[in-house]
Amino acid sequence: MNPSDFPQPVRIPVNGVELEVFEAGRHNAGNPIVLCHGWPEHAYSWRYQVPALVAAGYHVIVPNQRGYGNSSRPTEVASYDIEHLSGDLIALLDHYGYEDATFVGHDWGAFVVWGLTLLHPHRVNKVIALSLPYQERGEKPWIEFMEEALGGDYYFVHFNRQPGVADAVLEENSVQFLRNMFRTNEPLREPEPGMAFMNLARAETPLGEPLMSERELTVFVSAFETSGFTSSINWYRNLDRNWHLLADVNPIIHQPTLMIYGDRDAIPRADNLTKLVPNVEVANLDCGHWIQQERPIETNQTIVNWLERQDAT
Repeated sequence: MNPSDFPQPVRIPVNGVELEVFEAGRHNAGNPIVLCHGWPEHAYSWRYQVPALVAAGYHVIVPNQRGYGNSSRPTEVASYDIEHLSGDLIALLDHYGYEDATFVGHDWGAFVVWGLTLLHPHRVNKVIALSLPYQERGEKPWIEFMEEALGGDYYFVHFNRQPGVADAVLEENSVQFLRNMFRTNEPLREPEPGMAFMNLARAETPLGEPLMSERELTVFVSAFETSGFTSSINWYRNLDRNWHLLADVNPIIHQPTLMIYGDRDAIPRADNLTKLVPNVEVANLDCGHWIQQERPIETNQTIVNWLERQDAT
């Protein structure tokens, strides 16, 4: 898709920050759907879904979440915890005058949508998650658990224990990193999985085929050359804080939910998804991690057909 065909952004003040928001289908007011991107992405990652959802009768709202694009980038690490990230989305609903909405999230965006649904269940009417299933809280904070199980070089742990190191490597090699990152049909893995993203930033010959044209890639490159990577990596640096913040929350997701997996995605599937999300339907697409960009037609059909079934019940 030509980047100029994507909706033009507006900056909306919410929750003490400003979000860069792309919207379409305002004539469908009263039927909102909010699309939440992952890492290292951008609202533009939903470029193929916006027109399909507008045609299906939705008011489509696509924010660059805090830390991304031209949205605010607070300096405090704790400003990127799940309370702040979900609070931004609630304030966005308030801005448009909506009591609730359908929320769609991919990758880290899915984590935010799961957390939002736990913290503000009455503001979420349906959940659609791509790639990342619901993450059970467990007995130990997530980073502590990962460090014990996977070691200090595992990228989640490395981001937390060695702040600034990965940020600098990715910023020094942002074009190469993003070009290597966005490949089709391949999981997010490298020979040394703990250092995968820094390896990708330095890799000469990545796996897979390019996911997008150079013109499309420029949208991502330009955004990260402006924002840097620290603000988005700060999302990772709040995982243990999020674990504590969710301690007293009812862990069951009751909303109708669609979980979309890519068959070649390296992110593990949830073994107990139906226990924690009893009203879930699971769909599988023949692709890697970047589901909605790699298989846009199938993704759109899967989402729209599921939404139509939900509306018919």
